[in-house]
Amino acid sequence: MKQKTALIAGATGLIGKTLLNCLLEADVYNKVIVLTRKPLLIENEKLKQVIVDFNNLSQYKLELKADDVFCCLGTTIKKVGTQEAFKKVDLVYPMEIAQLTKENGAQQFLVVSSMGASSKSSIFYSQVKGTMENEIQRIGFESVHFFRPSLLLGKRAEFRLGEYFGTVFFKLFSWLFVGKLKKYRGIQAATVARAMCKTAQLSRKGINIYLSDKIAEI
Repeated sequence: MKQKTALIAGATGLIGKTLLNCLLEADVYNKVIVLTRKPLLIENEKLKQVIVDFNNLSQYKLELKADDVFCCLGTTIKKVGTQEAFKKVDLVYPMEIAQLTKENGAQQFLVVSSMGASSKSSIFYSQVKGTMENEIQRIGFESVHFFRPSLLLGKRAEFRLGEYFGTVFFKLFSWLFVGKLKKYRGIQAATVARAMCKTAQLSRKGINIYLSDKIAEI
């Protein structure tokens, strides 16, 4: 089996932490490049940490060489303060990473988006995610995978009140989300991470979209 290089952005987040471990454990990858603002407290012979200023990603282009690129970047307006700052993290950075890695020969791009993503949405969050998807599709990867989970379940470093109540709700009423409603069911972030790692090995070409129900089946 040909060994590959993986690159991941967003490795400190709810999905990214598990995904990084999955990539390091996967025999198919002999190198895993992590884009990070500050060093991670992880040691692994396959791991290469690239400390970057995400506002100047082009400066690091020569180090952004990988076969499979995974993007788990995401934030909230509450955390960063403004809609423009939010768009930087959830739209601009993923687009720039995609463009730079494609220019360096990457074949596959896998990114965490959101249920309801649409550039025509009246909801700002969904509109930004939809625009991100549109822009990445135009870059021309051989394979693109958009993961659109519903409410992410798992323990975050920071407390989010809305997600807390959502988690309680899904625990109490998950039995209601069956059939066509399964795609709205909350999903463990670790499940999304493992699905991303597995999907990269399936050789699916073109544009692929996965909602929570499909993610859980991978």
